[in-house]
Amino acid sequence: MSAFELSDLVGCLALESVGPDRFRVRNLPMDYYRIFGGQLLAQAIVAAAAAEGGKTVTSLAVTFPREGDWSAETEIVVPSVHSGRTFATRTVEVLQADRPLMVGTILLHAPEPGEGHQVPVPDGSSPDSASATEFSMIPWETRGKDGVDLSAPEQGAPEFDLWMRAPDAPDDPTVQQALLAHATDRTLIGTTLRAHAGLSQADSPERIHTAVVSHSLWFHAPVQLRDWLCLHQHSPVSGGGRGFGLGHVVNSQGGIVASFAQESMIRLLS
Repeated sequence: MSAFELSDLVGCLALESVGPDRFRVRNLPMDYYRIFGGQLLAQAIVAAAAAEGGKTVTSLAVTFPREGDWSAETEIVVPSVHSGRTFATRTVEVLQADRPLMVGTILLHAPEPGEGHQVPVPDGSSPDSASATEFSMIPWETRGKDGVDLSAPEQGAPEFDLWMRAPDAPDDPTVQQALLAHATDRTLIGTTLRAHAGLSQADSPERIHTAVVSHSLWFHAPVQLRDWLCLHQHSPVSGGGRGFGLGHVVNSQGGIVASFAQESMIRLLS
């Protein structure tokens, strides 16, 4: 069961302007000991698009220096580094009491025509063959391939296909991007832990301490979250207290609409 409703998350994307390129943001109130990083990714996309105007976010790369308190006042600043005819770059910083929770860079681009290509996406998964599953941080329909349960301790291949759709999501293209960004922050740590016998995301924070250290996201095409999208994820390597995961977001026609990568802390507790 989700810890909040879709309307709560969408409500957090209604930012309050408090100065040039600066916004006050509302945090998701929930029974969780820190601000969920996906919320901040979503808000950063909306803030950058609002501050730049006329351009669409195509990528962001951020790090999370410290945990945030969801009950504390939070602000996001997105100053311009460069704003050209087609491309623009903005830095992003999320602050509580002038202490950074998230810092990074956002690239924006004005849509233009151009040649393209795409390599085939591995087949073998569809929403019809996937099993219903729930994630507390994703407030819309989700289905996992082959009945994989990321909270189970059994060892398996560090791969996970997560199908999702939100028919009630707003049709605003920036909001669609923001909601997808929020979801990409949820399952890569669990995917990584599938390779480790006897451990899963359910063991945090009692047996292991996990946290996202950095997250990168690229948009290749418009996001249509009202229809089925698949987060096709795998973890090629982990070690030394760190996990690493990669993913493509694939639509029901096999088109790659986004890609993402994440480095995490995975620390065994004594």
